[in-house]
Amino acid sequence: MTVTQKIDQLGGTVPQTNYLHLFTGNTAKNVVNFLELDASDISRSIGISKKSVRYDDKIPKELMLRLQEIAVVCELVAIYFDGNEKKTALWFRIKNPALGGLAPRDMIRFGRFKKLEKFIRNALAGITA
Repeated sequence: MTVTQKIDQLGGTVPQTNYLHLFTGNTAKNVVNFLELDASDISRSIGISKKSVRYDDKIPKELMLRLQEIAVVCELVAIYFDGNEKKTALWFRIKNPALGGLAPRDMIRFGRFKKLEKFIRNALAGITA
């Protein structure tokens, strides 16, 4: 199956795979663990108080939505790497010249997720065209 076929027919809004197991169980906690983020990182990236950062049934709606968006983007990158979790994790941790020398994980930490998401979707669209 090609990258194009693997990415959802609705514009890649929801991947058809779960290579990273982020959508199994507690998605919010899975994303935080996969990217090795702490409460301070999450607080800064979402723009909410550190005291509001939680991953249980009382998770703030804004936080849950953002972490779901991040999970989708992580899975899209995993699709590119044919489901290889180690390569995907490494990609998020290594500084990327196309991102101004920042690691994708740092883009998330510094509240620049939307820019990262656009970069990833544009890159994947270029591959699949």
